[in-house]
Amino acid sequence: VRGAFDGTEKLAKLGIHAELINLRTLRPLDSECIKKSVKKTHRLITVEVGWPFCNIGAEISAQMAESDVFDSLDAPIQRVTGVDIPMPYSEAVEVYSMPKGDHVVKAAKKILNIS
Repeated sequence: VRGAFDGTEKLAKLGIHAELINLRTLRPLDSECIKKSVKKTHRLITVEVGWPFCNIGAEISAQMAESDVFDSLDAPIQRVTGVDIPMPYSEAVEVYSMPKGDHVVKAAKKILNIS
């Protein structure tokens, strides 16, 4: 969650308004809230600390791709995740493996076609 907050703050400094949805529960998943945001912003980035394989971001992406908001998207959905490595015991490596605000900024610039 911290990486997502940091990312939106960094984007704001660049003049980019990012709408942040902090999902409190995954089941039930508030798909309507996500759909409303996609219809408004025409873009979607998911951010989570889990691995990129079989994660909630993949499920959200699938649900949005299968819903009526898919045609609202102006760019491919981006997923920002933890690094695909076994969860480390070392605190330094654990910190390295988590998504950071800079990762969110990079994903946002990609879907906005900004260098």
